[in-house]
Amino acid sequence: MNRSSLSRPARLLCAAGIAVVLAACQGRHDTAAAPQQADASPAPASAAPPVSLIPLPASVEHGEGRFELTASTPLLAEGEGARTVATQFAKLLAEGFAVEPALSDGTGAAGAIRFAIDPARDGAGAESYLLEVTPDGATVSAGDAAGLFYGAMTLLQLAAAADAGAVTLPAVRIEDAPRFGWRGFMMDPSRHFWTVEQVKQVIDAMALHKLNTLHWHLTDDQGWRVEIKQYPKLTEIGGCRVPAGDGGIEPSTGKPRQYCGFYTQDQVRDIVAYAAARHITVVPEINQPGHATAAIAAYPELGSTDRKLVPSSEWGVFPNLFNTEESTIAFLENVIGELIPLFPGTYFHIGGDEAVKDQWEASPRVQERMREVGAKTEMEMQSHIVARLEKFLAAHGKRLVGWDEILEGPMPPEATVMSWRGIEGGLKAAREGHDVVMSPSSDLYLDYLQTSSPHEPPGRPATIPMKQVYDFEPVPAALEEGQRHHILGLQANMWTEHTRTFGRLQHNVFPRLAAVAETGWTPQARKDYAGFVQRLPAQLERYRRWGIGYAQTPFQVDATAADDRKAGTATVTLANPLDYEVRYTTDGSEPTATSALYTAPVPVTLPAALRAAAFADGKALAAPRTFAYDAASMLSRTDEQLATCPDAGRLLLRLEDDGPADGERAIFNTTIFYPCWQWNGADLEGVASVKVRAGRIPYYFQLAHDEPARRFEPARSAHGELDIHAGGCGGERIASVPLPAAPGADGFVEVVAPLAEELAGRHDLCLRFTGDTRPAMWVLDRATLQLR
Repeated sequence: MNRSSLSRPARLLCAAGIAVVLAACQGRHDTAAAPQQADASPAPASAAPPVSLIPLPASVEHGEGRFELTASTPLLAEGEGARTVATQFAKLLAEGFAVEPALSDGTGAAGAIRFAIDPARDGAGAESYLLEVTPDGATVSAGDAAGLFYGAMTLLQLAAAADAGAVTLPAVRIEDAPRFGWRGFMMDPSRHFWTVEQVKQVIDAMALHKLNTLHWHLTDDQGWRVEIKQYPKLTEIGGCRVPAGDGGIEPSTGKPRQYCGFYTQDQVRDIVAYAAARHITVVPEINQPGHATAAIAAYPELGSTDRKLVPSSEWGVFPNLFNTEESTIAFLENVIGELIPLFPGTYFHIGGDEAVKDQWEASPRVQERMREVGAKTEMEMQSHIVARLEKFLAAHGKRLVGWDEILEGPMPPEATVMSWRGIEGGLKAAREGHDVVMSPSSDLYLDYLQTSSPHEPPGRPATIPMKQVYDFEPVPAALEEGQRHHILGLQANMWTEHTRTFGRLQHNVFPRLAAVAETGWTPQARKDYAGFVQRLPAQLERYRRWGIGYAQTPFQVDATAADDRKAGTATVTLANPLDYEVRYTTDGSEPTATSALYTAPVPVTLPAALRAAAFADGKALAAPRTFAYDAASMLSRTDEQLATCPDAGRLLLRLEDDGPADGERAIFNTTIFYPCWQWNGADLEGVASVKVRAGRIPYYFQLAHDEPARRFEPARSAHGELDIHAGGCGGERIASVPLPAAPGADGFVEVVAPLAEELAGRHDLCLRFTGDTRPAMWVLDRATLQLR
């Protein structure tokens, strides 16, 4: 669709019959989304602890009094490493508090902050530190520069604003060291490209969380994002694509509009050095043999198909694989060889996931090549390539890491496994003696939605709320004690198929990355979700001070309403996803810490309006939301409010419209395997018809072997129908109306389906579109019951 604006006021509907208005942040769809989490442990009602640090240190002893830090406070540091950390601390303090103390050559102890690399602390372990604050000064000491830097980050978190021109630090003694050596975050610029400055913003945020590994996913079907001088077409051709639908059309000319981006090698060096200065190692990923469409589009001789390819504007799993020729292995070695000098870290990621072997199976040349190398199966052929790349990397002092599919064939003993399809691959790899990074999609994929709010940005199926992220344990209980050292740590992944803006990336990542950081750093016995939630508001304040965008909706209030249309009343249920206390008003005033405390559903007489906000320590955590109800709104539901039809291909996605080319777009909940929505418990008493507002967006998915599972109800007219069934999708069809050939100029169409007969009482309505409309698909925007 192509519209100059959303043209969707009903998008503000939040729950059954609720019009939601954000008191602030109107239109800030990219950075505000809402949560749902019934199983979250309630946050304690007691006062916040003396220090609210994230991640929680290994040992904290609270002292008495506070140290006041001003611009005149001397920073003492001996040696280049300590001076670097002191300078970084001063700069961050200035950014967050407008107080910038200076390095001093003095040696006095009183009233100073000392940074010291102390070889005597080597025995405490890598990245460990000791931090001591008294009313007379502070000292950060560590056996290495990384530990000293993390101690400085803790000191920064301790800072609290005082009078103008000063901050205070509580008296405290902290001895600290990380639980895991790999505390990672994966950033994907292949699907949506992130500028050098945006990558640096992510690195800054990682440093605040004491994360130490940035996995950089540089190539995929949708884009090749790194300069390779020996193969310039990789970025000239592979670095650009034309987005699907109206987003790929230049509005002023009607011509294709390319989406391009890549990093020069100089920019890579800059980013790697920037990360290293913050003790973050960058691990590059060049994916093979699958996720290779962009590379094959640039150099067709690398592929296993005669079909001409272009960098894809679709999402999913593609059949396009690199071929198995020696020349192609040489290409991969040449690419890796150019990149090795740019990335001084130990590890190099070679992908290996989702390599659908259909093209290899169909290729006589690949089958001949398999016989040449002695590979009995296509997976063994992939393993042959992995082994070749492992030897190449080892010869250059690097260790290979790949996704857990590399376990499916013979694997070099030195290879490290990144377990993403659950923890089973990691468990198997560790038992076989391989090092493992735990990164399961079930718990650590941050592109999955974090709440069920209609204000969530586009995202992948399922919901991974904060508590689920926090509760993930990287070391499986089933793993034998003698193999547990193979678990290097954990990593959260942020895939960006549906993440078109940097604001949305920040929304998805923060604050859930804080939960990942605590698991990676804090001793398991010290982890406590209720305590984490209690400390989280202080972390939000740090985000604001240092310009880190984060999701608002875990800290907002959501509402649902059960109506009694005959009585003209409703019962409103309020909830905060993280179970912070909720306070509300019914007179239109802004809720405060003394407003009514929500303890049970609130009965209202229509029309009515509630304003509600979540609070911690007497402070609102986000802007209040207004929930307005009247008789008309009770008859309408948006796609977000409707349920997924059961047992009908339940791959629910939250998808963005394809237009306008620039600016905000409408968002729809839909199941791509079966275009069906269900209105459970619809009151059909006196209802004459159902009006549906529908739009049409590109069906831009490659489903590989899952494609046959995509279901279409057969069309009975030229362009299909909107069918409505009572009692669920298997029930009686009570209404049907033909669909037009195309939507209107605004991208939508409204169809009215008269009910075949009057129905009394409540029914589960199944609303679905018939016909195979690919390469487009109908999506439901809103359904409204129309009375007789």
